[in-house]
Amino acid sequence: MALGAAVACLAAARPALAAEWDTRPDTWTGVDALGRRVPGDGEVPPPRRDRQVGIFYFLWLGEHGTRGPFDVTKILARDPKAMDKPDSPLWGPLYAPHHWGEPHFGYYRSNDEWVIRRHAQMLSDAGVDVIIFDVTNQLTYPRSYRAICRVYAQIRREGGRTPQIAFLAPFWDPGRVARALYDDLYEPGDYRDLWYRWEGKPLLMADPKLVTAESVGRAAREPIRLEAGATLGQTFRAERPLAFVGAPTPTWATKGAAVTVTLFDRPGGRVLKTKRYADVTDNSVLGLDFAPPLPPGTYYFEQSRPTGQVGWWSITGDVYPDGRAHAEGEPATGDRTLTLRYAGDREVLLAGEGVRPDPAATATLARDIGAFFTFRKPQPDYFQGPTGPEQWGWLEVFPQHAFYKTPGVPEQMVVGVAQNAVDGRLSVLSNPRARGRSFHNGAQPPPAGRDFTGRNFAEQWERALKIDPKFVFVTGWNEWIAGRFPGPAGSPFYGSGPVSFVDQFDHEYSRDIEPVRGGHGDAYYYQLIANVRRYKGARAPEPAGPPRTVRIDGRFDDWAAVAPEYRDDRFDTTHRDAKGWGTSLRHTNRSGRNDFVRAKIARDARFLYAYAETRDPITSRTRGEWMHLYLNTDGDWTTGWRGFDFAVNRNPRDDRRTSLEAFRGGFWRRVAEIGYRVQGRGLEIAIPRAALGKLSDPLRVDFKWTDNTGAMADALKLYSHGDAAPNGRFAFPYRAAGGGTVPKGTAQQ
Repeated sequence: MALGAAVACLAAARPALAAEWDTRPDTWTGVDALGRRVPGDGEVPPPRRDRQVGIFYFLWLGEHGTRGPFDVTKILARDPKAMDKPDSPLWGPLYAPHHWGEPHFGYYRSNDEWVIRRHAQMLSDAGVDVIIFDVTNQLTYPRSYRAICRVYAQIRREGGRTPQIAFLAPFWDPGRVARALYDDLYEPGDYRDLWYRWEGKPLLMADPKLVTAESVGRAAREPIRLEAGATLGQTFRAERPLAFVGAPTPTWATKGAAVTVTLFDRPGGRVLKTKRYADVTDNSVLGLDFAPPLPPGTYYFEQSRPTGQVGWWSITGDVYPDGRAHAEGEPATGDRTLTLRYAGDREVLLAGEGVRPDPAATATLARDIGAFFTFRKPQPDYFQGPTGPEQWGWLEVFPQHAFYKTPGVPEQMVVGVAQNAVDGRLSVLSNPRARGRSFHNGAQPPPAGRDFTGRNFAEQWERALKIDPKFVFVTGWNEWIAGRFPGPAGSPFYGSGPVSFVDQFDHEYSRDIEPVRGGHGDAYYYQLIANVRRYKGARAPEPAGPPRTVRIDGRFDDWAAVAPEYRDDRFDTTHRDAKGWGTSLRHTNRSGRNDFVRAKIARDARFLYAYAETRDPITSRTRGEWMHLYLNTDGDWTTGWRGFDFAVNRNPRDDRRTSLEAFRGGFWRRVAEIGYRVQGRGLEIAIPRAALGKLSDPLRVDFKWTDNTGAMADALKLYSHGDAAPNGRFAFPYRAAGGGTVPKGTAQQ
């Protein structure tokens, strides 16, 4: 192929980047389920570009087995005394993951791309700059973080926004994880635009003194799950006639697993032998015997056709001189553990174990890793604070310390939702004396004194706002699970009971912000947004243009001169079809329909005009919950339905006339019939000002479009069903010149 043609092909294969689509979420208005208004312009500083927010983000859902789900909150609802009954059949197995509650998006897995996209949207709207992945347990979860990177890269190609990514490595032995991340992600340059940089380099929260030649040279093993329809493989060289090849096969202590193992002469080549194994026991060696033995040479061993939970122990780093791990038939990072037996040998040799790395090579690798990152040593302790410069915390009790690079100059602080701390010691969140969500003023209130206002979170934010560091680390977003530990005799944790959970327990004793079904719902999400705005600042809403009359004729050319333009996230009506927790749970959602792109408001002396545009042609009005518009006309978020006083188009009569309803006495009541038109991707409406009652002068209106959300019954469906513009509980602010007064209602703290 000629060079010019090759360049042309590469250019065609590379997706074009769309222009950035700024939806201006820091200008949106709104109120949470508790009636607390999100503060905006005039109540918070102007944008401060030198302040950054990170949030602790977890990759492990579905990566440590998916038996269950075992939901602590639901178990205790069935048997309030189950915490005193370690043998209760309601509990899952000892050490098995238990959910503290049910996420609004269901019991999902971390690689669910539909959930990943919504997380990206929610966290970007909140002003979060970076999600910091938890890899403190020596596992890097590449399947999960690569799924996130893949979705984030796609969102950015579409012009959307996402946070950056970084990692929190093990506190005491980070070398193997640092190497795995370097080999797998950073050194190849994968998803470079997503890397979060501090002081000009990718940030890694790890102790650089522990990233040594010895530590990066040690191969770490981790179980990689074989997904349905996928394959895992390993090439290797047999130095002598080969009598047996197999692999230790984890099942995560589950039963009923099955898998097929096959030996090929090369990847994708000729099958030499294959065998189906059923009822696999955890970590049993599944392999193939050869009589007569196979000649020395290079071979490819593969797992396929899994049933249940089954996988392959894999090794970070390259430990086989002539071998390579594969996934889906393609080369992958590292190697996979093999068990070999040569002809005439009695003992089975575990290939890869005991392989000694080249000291010179690992020394060079350690230096390369050390030069590549900006390191911040993580402080695991909740109480001590920094013991030197260039340390960062991840969770502390109130009052939190300021971590620094230069003494006296606060660089980083943590803000937590709850803390598993009792009597000044690390403990378990299932201890009723731990610091739950309602902890404040030095005490955990009794059950009657608890609520959903997030007093622990608020107290920690007040401390951070007072110190005003350059970076705030929030713990956390989506941990959701904790292992069940035995009673005090078998638990290493202070304050354990007959049944114990360390990092998560129930609605009060948990530290996730992601919305939950029941309980506090999405209250902590808006508390996060409110305080991020108080810390980072926010832009002022764009002022409305001069009065303008719009003809409701379905042509939409009148709208070109109307300002401002309000934007909504594009491509957020994708349908969901993903595996959930357990062996049979599947999450499906096909409610996405009309994907809002932009909206406008215009006014003259007689009418208020509204316009909405979607990405594709608008569907038929005969389908339910079709293209609703909500208006907050009195500036008071404590009145109306979730703050909205009027609803438009809930009950269209035909293709030209539709309804205007007011929320009175707890119900929507029709007050007028108004005109509208739909054509292609646009919809326009004219609302008589007289029908809206007394309006402010200058005019101030907050508005919201929804389609097929089901939010009348459950406001949390604004995140998951149909589409809402803007997202969640938010509204767009329409402000005529001079209309910048602070709205009514208590601002969120």
